[in-house]
Amino acid sequence: QVQLVESRGGLVQAGGSLRLSCAAPGSIFRINAMAWYRQAPGKERELVAAITSGGITKYADSVKGRFTISRDSAKNTVFLRMNGLVPEDTAVYYCAAGGRFDYGWQFPAKYDYWGQGTQVTVSS
Repeated sequence: QVQLVESRGGLVQAGGSLRLSCAAPGSIFRINAMAWYRQAPGKERELVAAITSGGITKYADSVKGRFTISRDSAKNTVFLRMNGLVPEDTAVYYCAAGGRFDYGWQFPAKYDYWGQGTQVTVSS
């Protein structure tokens, strides 16, 4: 069973910053796209950011210019740097891995492996 291990989220004031990390097994990390999703109370889970094994990234419009996804191949870890946080960013954040070889540039239609989720709360 693939385990994605997320760092702890936290409580931060509006305008503040937070960095999440997610470690994946090397066999998954090297060949798959990684992503961060989030789910706020009463809302559907949404894609926040994704990065292919080749480093190509994409972001939800709501976080462009504020969030940065990156990956450290030496540590099999993907990061989500969140700057300029607003209360609307409050959600449970989930790390996800593609599960299929992405050729370095493909984003999967769905992600097969998931972390346990970590709470991020932004106070106004």
